[in-house]
Formats: sequence, C-alpha cells, structure tokens
Amino acid sequence: MTDESPLGYDQARWTDDEDTYEPLLSEKNTESVAVDSALPDDLTRDELELPNLSEPELARHYTRLSEMNYGVDSGPFPLGSCTMKYNPKFTEDVAAVADASVHPDRSERSTQGTLELQYELQQYLGVIGGMDAVTLQPPAGAAGEFAGILIARAYHESRDDDRSEVVIPDSAHGTNFASAALAGYDVVTLPSGEDGRVDLEALEAALTEDTAALMLTNPNTLGLFERDITEISEMVHDAGGLLYYDGANLNALLGHGRPGDMGFDIMHYNVHKTFATPHGGGGPGAGPVGVVEELAEFLPDPHVRESDGGYELYAPENSIGKVHGYQGNWLVAVKAYAYIARLGDEGLADASAKAVLNANYLAEMVDYEVPFGPFHHEFVASAGEQDAADVAKRMLDYGVHPPTTKWPEIVGEALMTEPTEIENKRTLDQLAAAFNAARADDIETLEAAPERTAARRIDQVSAARDPRLSWQALDDE
Repeated sequence: MTDESPLGYDQARWTDDEDTYEPLLSEKNTESVAVDSALPDDLTRDELELPNLSEPELARHYTRLSEMNYGVDSGPFPLGSCTMKYNPKFTEDVAAVADASVHPDRSERSTQGTLELQYELQQYLGVIGGMDAVTLQPPAGAAGEFAGILIARAYHESRDDDRSEVVIPDSAHGTNFASAALAGYDVVTLPSGEDGRVDLEALEAALTEDTAALMLTNPNTLGLFERDITEISEMVHDAGGLLYYDGANLNALLGHGRPGDMGFDIMHYNVHKTFATPHGGGGPGAGPVGVVEELAEFLPDPHVRESDGGYELYAPENSIGKVHGYQGNWLVAVKAYAYIARLGDEGLADASAKAVLNANYLAEMVDYEVPFGPFHHEFVASAGEQDAADVAKRMLDYGVHPPTTKWPEIVGEALMTEPTEIENKRTLDQLAAAFNAARADDIETLEAAPERTAARRIDQVSAARDPRLSWQALDDE
C-alpha cells in the first residue's frame, strides 16, 4: 500500500441561481438569418435562428464545458481494457498538414504520397504483428474483428468446408461474441481455468469439425499471458480451425512478442490503444486487420501494393469486399504512422515494458484483493464486500477516472485497471491513494458518491434505457 494522501477534487460547475448549467449557444444570443435556396419552398424555411457570439464568448463557452468534464488530458484514466490513452499532440499536427487533406476520389497518379504512407503503415503493422498482409480499411477495432471473422468464413468457404462455430473464452471482450454471431456463427463459450487462463481440457472438448476459429486475446483481459499458446495454436489448427488474435492488448507485447510467431492467422490492431490514436466520442477510428499469406487473397477491396516504382490500389482475388469507404479513415492512419515512426523499434519496446511495469507496480500498491498475477499491461482487483460501481464513483472525488467495473465476471466486483505506459510513479501513487481511500470509505459515503463533480450521481440504468440523444429532448418533458 501507499502512504500517499489522495488529492481532493472539486470539478468546475458553471451554474446560475437556479442550478441550471452553462447555457447552450442558442440560449446565449441568436440572430435571424434569411435563407435563400434553390430548393422547393416546402423543403426550406424563410429564415434561421443561428447563434451570434463573439470569439471570446465562444472560446469561454467551450472552455467552461471542458472544465465540467474529465478527460485523459485532465488526469489518469486507467480504464481497462479498451484503454483511453493520452494522444500526443504531434500526431494531430502531422494529420493537420495541408498535404494530408487529400480527396479519396483523386487519381492514383496524383496521390502517390498518400498511397505510399498507407503501404508503409501496412508494412509496419505487418512486422509488428508478424503478419504477411494488412488492410487499413476497418474503421474501428470491433469493425476489424468483424472483417477478420468474415475473412475466416471466406477462407473456409473457399475450401468447401462448412463450419458453424467460433470458440471464445469467457473472459473475452464482448465484441468477440458479437462479431462471431454477426458473421453467422454459433458461439461456443470456453470457461477459464483456475489460473485465469485457457483451460486446455475445456478447449479440447470445445474443438470439433465445426470449429471455424478460436478468438483469443493474449495477454487476456486479466492481464495474464497464455503460457500454453503454442499448444493452443496446434490444437486449433489440428482441428482445422483458424486462430484469431484480438489486438486489444497488443501494447503489452510490442518489441517483445508477435502474434504471428505464436501461431495466430488473423488479427486486428486497436490503434487507439496501441499507437495512441483518438478513441471514443463517436468520431472516426481505425481497426486494421493483418493476416498470414494464405489468407491475403480475402482482404477487403481495395488494397494498396507496390507497382512499377509507385503504388496502386487493387482488389484481392477473393476479397470479402468493402467494409468501409475508400481505404478507411485516412487521417487516423496518419496519426498511427506518425506515432510508430517517431518511437521506432526501441521506443515501442520501451512503451510496452513500461506498460507492464506500471500495471504490476500499481497492483502491488492497492489495498484491494488482486487475484492472479504477475501481470502484463493490466490487472483486475476485487472490491470485495463493496460495490465496484460505488467505488468507481467515489474515485472521481479523488481526482482520477475510475477503472472498468463488474467485468470480467470471473472476478467478483471487478475493478479492471490499466494505467498504460504514459503514467509516471507520482501519478501511479496518486491512483493507488485514490483506490485505498475508497477502500477505507464507509458504505454510506460510497453510495452517495460522487460529491465533488459537475454532475452528481447518475441513474445509469435509466440513462441506458431512456437515452436523451439531443438537447431538444429535455424541452419535450
């Protein structure tokens, strides 16, 4: 444990006398603007009410909103396993250069620089993952999963091999189950062994002539490396299936191990976590997919390759088709490329080593029970008799974002924690102090938390079942 005292946290709350939050732009000041349109009259309005604000007013509005929110720029964000990692600003600068703004309908001859960067990123990712070919087209990790399973299905169909099942460990990310089901497969859930890893006897019983693939995360969501990965690979391949790698935890292996060398046939890369591109907020993402040579013919169309001293787009012979427009979210790929190029081999390996070190250090410092271990990039503690969701809300009062809660379910009242490589010892001690302060709080305090944030305790069930997706919905009450 740590003797560090937790920091108190008082988040800004911009309200008026009636406890109404920062007004909308349209509520501050508006101006009627005449509309002149060539569209039919029944499709247009004569005028629009639009916000009319000075630049200082606009800047202050968004600054105030940011002060009432918590983000990775505010403080530590140990949200395992789909991590919110700090995005270095230089990648945003690279993506913002004028030459990066290339319309995807321009000719190949006039976009050789764009195609070259895409090709080099494909090569970088291939080397990092031990894959022979990579597509950049999928727009997110989950989309990459789905594309990878479609590739697996296309492979089996090309061999007239009718397989109907995908095996997935019970600790896997929920998107694994969804991707397999969406691709038309029946899901066979694989129970974990007592050590939190794949139970080889259970795997042997699950594998049949109907097995299309085993989807596996290594290290898994408990932060544990699958020590029997070579044997697991042999078992799956002997059954005629493919081994799929969920790249959510690849940041634990960079420069130290490659999925391809472990026997994986297909993988997706979570570039938001491994290579620090933006994540969340509904904006564009990327989930590149890598495959071994035997599966390259099934990659999405189009794909980039070298041609006559330059680069071109082509359709792989038995492509699964498009999974996203053009070659994917181009500017996200630029950010991933910039991150990899700047860190290089030594930098990526160092980032991985620090991610592992940070997770193990923090696991030793918290007062909660931490089953299993030693860990790679993350660990799962148990809140025990406390409610994990209450602990998470209380940690906000101590100035840190909470970990993922209640999952994986094989740990009771789970607190799934991943500090990543970006945090130093001072911040890790701050995190540990917040954990330990919450551990010492009484039940009444936990159930009332958070008390110092802009938004107080939220009814999560009602928010999920009755979402308010626009500000107009508040006026409809």
